[in-house]
Amino acid sequence: MTSWRGMALIAAAIAVVLTGSLTALALNRDNLFARSPADPTATPRPAGVLAAPLAGLSPDAPMPTRDALAAALAPAVGNPGLGLLTGQITDALTGEELWEQGAGAPQTPGSVAKVVTAAAVRLSVPLDQRLATTVVTGAAPGQLVLVGGGDATLTAQPPGVPGYYRDAPRLDDLVDQIRASGNPVADIVVDTSLFPGPTMAVGWNPIDIEGGSIAPIESVMLDGGRRQPLLAYSPRTPTPALDTGRVLAERLGLDPATVTIGSAPPDATTVATVWSAPLGLRLHQMMVVSDDVTAETIGFELARARHQPSTFDGAVAAATGALIDAGLDTSGLQLRDLSGLSVDDRIPAGLIDDVLTAATGSGEYAHALRPMLDDLAVGGGSGTLWDRFVSPSPGSGWVRAKTGTLDFVNALAGIVTDRDGRALTFTLMSTGTPSEVAKPALDAVAVALRECGCR
Repeated sequence: MTSWRGMALIAAAIAVVLTGSLTALALNRDNLFARSPADPTATPRPAGVLAAPLAGLSPDAPMPTRDALAAALAPAVGNPGLGLLTGQITDALTGEELWEQGAGAPQTPGSVAKVVTAAAVRLSVPLDQRLATTVVTGAAPGQLVLVGGGDATLTAQPPGVPGYYRDAPRLDDLVDQIRASGNPVADIVVDTSLFPGPTMAVGWNPIDIEGGSIAPIESVMLDGGRRQPLLAYSPRTPTPALDTGRVLAERLGLDPATVTIGSAPPDATTVATVWSAPLGLRLHQMMVVSDDVTAETIGFELARARHQPSTFDGAVAAATGALIDAGLDTSGLQLRDLSGLSVDDRIPAGLIDDVLTAATGSGEYAHALRPMLDDLAVGGGSGTLWDRFVSPSPGSGWVRAKTGTLDFVNALAGIVTDRDGRALTFTLMSTGTPSEVAKPALDAVAVALRECGCR
């Protein structure tokens, strides 16, 4: 699906792709069908899916030769539906580059930027970390303050009904604790000071709030700001923190129109607390269903862990620093956010692939990064790949990847095992053609890798 701006720019996109300078439109299409419509809470896996992509693989499996691999890929990478294609393919075990095309050229990544985010977080933040959302006493008698702790997964769904996010804390638990405390409640204030702003990143378009890709990033919100809590691509609210306070007020029998934004007093007493799911679980959902709000709030969590402000700039500085500390070459990296939604983001395909090979090899940081491979969607089975590589595709269950989709920007980055049993990482970034053309063309490259016996 192309936004209303897309049709006006198709002609320009075709021309600009020849120079590689296309500015992508912002609407993130990755999570449009992020869950199977048969079961919105399920992430099914097809038969044959490996629980760990490297399990059972022999290091003695023959490595593809560069010439044989290039010949096998030539028909697929030559598809004009790919527009401007940059990419890199690497032997997962040794880190030896086997194929590249413009891999050092910074390109608009879309949501494959989340590979960088996930790696930086895994290198920097304990995966058992949880975020607290609290209610404390206010400055006036009967005043309570809802203090945002950076968790976007809080849900107001009734007991027994899941929110959008797995194992999310519940607003009703706060209500129960408030009532049990015996504190009188006359009005509600919402404290969003943990995230000082701005709430929208450079390169975001406000129409994408109603479009369902993003909400303003505030320190407390319900179901990622979704107006329809169980719908991945739901229109979002432009005032997520205030709306959360209003729902809390309603549950306590107060007039929601009286809720205001303010600050908790320094000597406030805690009245109620709920905790997020562990970071590892939140990170997994961020990757599998490509959730932009979760990516940004986790990015702010990363920023605090690396002593940066809880802002977009702080998150970018933290992520970049984590990659540099791990010895990765960040030349050409330019980020405005950590979700990949910004049209001003630029990442070379080589850097994304280097992150993946750092996770699959035997280097110093492999132990910390390797679990991120299980955060990749499974072809034909889960997340943003549930409807791609569907059986009888040779890639079904074998291709694990992160997708990236903006208007005229499409990317695929992950790991696949070839016909000889050799694991290969790949990053493919396509610019200048619509997703209905580019996605099948990218998938064909991944299938060619799966079918390659290129010893």
